Amino acid sequence: MEKKQSLSRRTFLQQAGLSGIALTIGCYWPGLGKTTGQIVHAEDASTELMAWISIDNTGKVTIFNHRSEMGQGTWQAIPQIIAEELEVSMDQVSIRYTAAHPKKYGPQPQEGSFSIRGWCQQLLQVGASAREMLIDAAAKQWQVRTEECYAENGQVIHHNTGKTLSYGALVKDAAQLPPPQQVKLKERKDYKIIGKPLHRNDTVIKTNGAAVFGMDKKLPGMLYAVVERNPRFRGKVKSFDDSATRSVKGVKHVFTVQRAVFGLLFEGVAVVADSSWAAMQGRKLLKVEWDDSGFEHLNSEQLLARMQEDLHKPLPSEVFETALKNSAVNIEAAYEMPYQSHSCMEPLNCTAHVKENSIEIWGPIQEANWIQADLSERFHMPVENITVNMTFLGGGFGRKAFTDYPLEAALISQKIKVPVQVMWTREDDMTMGPFRAGALYRCRGGIDTQKKIAAFQVISASQYIGPGADKDAPPQPVSVNANHIDGLLSNYCQSIPCYSFGGIMTRSPIPTMWWRAPGANVDAFACESFIDELAHLASQDPLTFRKAHLTSHRCQALVDKLAAASNWDSRRRNDGWGVALTECFGSMVGQVVKVSRKEDNKVRIDKVFAVIDCGWYVNPDIIRAQLEGSIIMGLGAATHHATHFKSGKAVEKNFSTYPMPRINEIPEIEVHIMENNEKPGGVGEPGLPAFAPALCNAIFDLTGKRIRRLPFNLEEI
Repeated sequence: MEKKQSLSRRTFLQQAGLSGIALTIGCYWPGLGKTTGQIVHAEDASTELMAWISIDNTGKVTIFNHRSEMGQGTWQAIPQIIAEELEVSMDQVSIRYTAAHPKKYGPQPQEGSFSIRGWCQQLLQVGASAREMLIDAAAKQWQVRTEECYAENGQVIHHNTGKTLSYGALVKDAAQLPPPQQVKLKERKDYKIIGKPLHRNDTVIKTNGAAVFGMDKKLPGMLYAVVERNPRFRGKVKSFDDSATRSVKGVKHVFTVQRAVFGLLFEGVAVVADSSWAAMQGRKLLKVEWDDSGFEHLNSEQLLARMQEDLHKPLPSEVFETALKNSAVNIEAAYEMPYQSHSCMEPLNCTAHVKENSIEIWGPIQEANWIQADLSERFHMPVENITVNMTFLGGGFGRKAFTDYPLEAALISQKIKVPVQVMWTREDDMTMGPFRAGALYRCRGGIDTQKKIAAFQVISASQYIGPGADKDAPPQPVSVNANHIDGLLSNYCQSIPCYSFGGIMTRSPIPTMWWRAPGANVDAFACESFIDELAHLASQDPLTFRKAHLTSHRCQALVDKLAAASNWDSRRRNDGWGVALTECFGSMVGQVVKVSRKEDNKVRIDKVFAVIDCGWYVNPDIIRAQLEGSIIMGLGAATHHATHFKSGKAVEKNFSTYPMPRINEIPEIEVHIMENNEKPGGVGEPGLPAFAPALCNAIFDLTGKRIRRLPFNLEEI
């Protein structure tokens, strides 16, 4: 086992471009309690460290990024955190991916906008520990006290004499020192690169074609595969005729294969060839007979009817009913959200090489540890024998966090005994799921005599995340007493005297899963649309109404910033202004959308103002890009596309029927970031939920028409 780890580590470091003698620094990790430093030679690169930083004898610094990069900016932000405390500029840093290795790097899943908010303190300590080791090494060479030395710009400097030693000159001696158990971190005012809008390190390689995405991976002797999967998800392969398929030049194998979706095995037929083109042409000629018995084949209309029925099943809350009855005035509204596919610009793909005692995976992997653990369990192989290599991702949105497509690739490789790249076409990617579940909401609320919310209730009916459920297991009525709903500002619950949230699971065989800002991406539309309706019922300005229900200084500061940034008080009679405030993954976001009617009498979005309070942050340019991308994705989901089902099959198969917003439809977006000393929050997901309700509230302000069902056609308003 040790020999295999040594070989794997050597290969990894050599491919990372290290030369000569390098120091790979493994720092004290609170969760593991390890302190180790070790010298690493190019000819003997074995190490058992949590290797975050490598410095070779020329002073070249390599920082290893342990999180996937799918556009959200971790490729830049994680090294930027380490480099700050290491006292090097980003111009001095090379960035390399790590393979999945939870013992070295801790958990590596990329979900819940967790990379910065969950890791900043550990990453700061990594950089600071390495810096202190290098300072200590310099002090020993000069025979001075460490307090007389400091690090700056990749070198250690002696205060009294001005003498300097580069990190490259110190690497060998520093490697012999134990990393410090306690390190002093900088104060925010002393940061040189954290908080600065540095250009992203991956921009150039993504624009010149040098960046390696999943389908760029090539291996000697590699074959290519596509899979004909059951369009009804749960059906089995009854039989198949591959005679025409095998007549295609280059086709090598045709056989059944499975992929696991939340514990259920979904079946398909793999066509393997010596080129992707041959595999796809062979699949077109494949004839498969499916066994689709034993489960429902639902249409979208049936799903909607089932959710409408479920919406009234939860048991009533007597306390809420009393509060609603005692309100001066009350209102009820229903909201509808559609099913959505993830539709990343890069369809799913994965390269796998399964040997007798090892598995290696390459691809757009969002959750490296999960995939490593899943393959270990299914192949009865030690985790240490499974290598999961991350490439860049052309979008993820939660779909590439799933374990089904790497498992499918591994099973095909095991069968043919050579490496294989499994490619999903756009049609595969859009129709095979899992999808974001559609949802219905029933909202009820009352206003008291002081024009404030006296009662507030949100009940949902939707599929829960999973492989789908049989109709023969009907859900039981549930009481509505939850004290939290995704996307809603938690501070509202401090001022609203009576509130209740809850939901019931709708049964359907369609597989569903998380989608960017899971939970909040649907819940917030209902909550913030309904709060706007309550503001109108109370004859109050919608932003003032919200602020009156927020007790925390942080929330009120967000509202004030949003009002100032959007010039809210300048609203004119013939303009439409809408606002929404949301909270998820540790951050709060406020958005104002401004709409108007143009000469053709069609409604257009003029501008979107967004303010995010994500606390301590790393790179404002990344934050702005994420808010802009989230708003555009929210625009598409609100006004352009949805997934429908007919006889249990997804209808929309490509961008011709699942259209994305065009560049001429994108409004001006202005992003502001709150400055405070709060704990870091997420960025990649919190920017999406506020857009749809803010847009629909703006349309109501302009036209008097409430939009309660998504998606809708903006040009038909």
